[in-house]
Amino acid sequence: MSDTPHIAVPSSARGHAALEASDYAHFRVVPARHRARTAGTVLAVVLIALVLHSVLGNPRWEWSVFAQWFFAEPILEGLSRTLLLTLLGSLIGFALAVPIALARLSRSPLLAACAWAFVWLFRSIPPIVLLLLLNNLGYLYETVWIGVPFTHLTFYDGPTTDLISPLFAAVVGLSLNHAAFAAEAFRGGMLSVDQGQREAAAALGLPHARQAWRIVLPQAMRAVLPTAFNDVIGLAKGTSVVYILAMPDLFYTVQIVYHRNLEVIPLLMVATIWYLLILTVLSAIQVHIERHYARGATRTQPPRSALLALLRKSFSDTASNKTEQSDDAALIADSGWAQRRIGGRIGIHNVSKSFGTLKVLDNVSLTVPSGSVTVILGQSGSGKSTLLRSINHLESVDDGFIDIDGELVGYRREGRTLYELKEKDILRHRAEVGMVFQNFNLFPHLSVLDNITEAPLAAGVPRAQAQAEARALLARVGLAGKADAWPRQLSGGQQQRVAIARALALKPKVLLFDEPTSALDPELVGEVLDVIRQLARSGTTLVIVTHEIGFAREVADTIVFMDGGRVVEAGPPAQVLGNPSHSRTREFLSRVL
Repeated sequence: MSDTPHIAVPSSARGHAALEASDYAHFRVVPARHRARTAGTVLAVVLIALVLHSVLGNPRWEWSVFAQWFFAEPILEGLSRTLLLTLLGSLIGFALAVPIALARLSRSPLLAACAWAFVWLFRSIPPIVLLLLLNNLGYLYETVWIGVPFTHLTFYDGPTTDLISPLFAAVVGLSLNHAAFAAEAFRGGMLSVDQGQREAAAALGLPHARQAWRIVLPQAMRAVLPTAFNDVIGLAKGTSVVYILAMPDLFYTVQIVYHRNLEVIPLLMVATIWYLLILTVLSAIQVHIERHYARGATRTQPPRSALLALLRKSFSDTASNKTEQSDDAALIADSGWAQRRIGGRIGIHNVSKSFGTLKVLDNVSLTVPSGSVTVILGQSGSGKSTLLRSINHLESVDDGFIDIDGELVGYRREGRTLYELKEKDILRHRAEVGMVFQNFNLFPHLSVLDNITEAPLAAGVPRAQAQAEARALLARVGLAGKADAWPRQLSGGQQQRVAIARALALKPKVLLFDEPTSALDPELVGEVLDVIRQLARSGTTLVIVTHEIGFAREVADTIVFMDGGRVVEAGPPAQVLGNPSHSRTREFLSRVL
């Protein structure tokens, strides 16, 4: 008997049921009609026609006078000064805005307060008042001395009026005003970058400056650009305030001309059309830059200009020619390195950690032998992830200490006192402790290959070598053909395998996995676990937080069960999973098995 359900077909439809599937290819598809949309389009066309007829057909607009003055020499001179002020104000303003935004986010209260004061002051003062103050600075300070304080080293010493010309005052005033607004745009953009991106960069040991310029700012730019270009456009129009300094910019020049010939409307249209052209060019530049920073933001990438595509292809061809011959050797060298790798020994000594009044780790002590696989189990909130993050000092501990091969993590010891290391020293040591995050935390604006090579390049590895080793790692995790893909173009399992390859790129002694499969669909879990199984045989010390009990039983040398911030039980899988000695372990396993 067939399992296929039978559906009654009305007699009126039986003739259609006789059609073969291939016959549907001959049908003509008619899109749905949207009458309201059509009516709106017709209305828009009519309004545009009315406006054009009104403007072009009315002789009082005096388009002949407009044409006479549009390319006149005084107008072009004023235009050049407007463009110069816009360019200098934008460049200097953005150059000041980035460090001010970073200072606003600094952990130094004094630095953050100074940056806030700068933004507060120069956003509050009207530009016209600021220009007048700067232009009259000679009244307050007759001379200007620039040099090294408290020494006789002098770079400039002279009358203030010789230094501060109207052009100088205009550039400085517009730049300071622009910097105050742009700094807030950059700060908002940086705050919009997911915290996981910073943690991933820190876990890779990237220096703070590289974290900012390579990871945070490129992602922040997508949020920054619309506001930043609004500020630039406002600056281009706002340059007209320099008339107060008697500077003949575009608008001031137009005013001078129409006061002489009384042709007000045509001259105003000259200024209007030039401003429209300037802002059209700025808008086109904005679209191009936004397209650049949208790389990796979606599965379908924005189209690239023909010139950039040609340059990229040329560079890629050159780079591939340089690395093509070394790829096979790199694969061989990588496999040999994996066999010879010696993992680090982890010592966790009486570690405690609290978040406010909540004690997450309570006097935890544990030894993880070199080259072993340790799996940490426990319910949510038991302290598993916090303990894992403490091993590479993403979380600092309140008491106790952790060492890898006898070297303290995050501290130096003097007698009975532990002094926390500076961040740059911590970042350098983190290169020996790779970490794979629950939510992947790949850098979305970097290709798969660039994700893997970022940390080695920061550590001084030559680019050709870093790329060859990255391709070898991708081959090991089964993604040899995905080097030029963007993270969002990959499945969850593929992204996690790239994250594993990225963590391995610095050849760490210890590799930490924070629930590497919890964010994956069940059908994708297997491909990630297969890679971890291979790593378990490579000699690297693995510490894995997971809920995959079957996988833990298969790969672990030691199972650690945590509850309430304490290590309740630890031992071989057969003991902890098969015959647990603690009642809390038995209760947990009865719920998950």
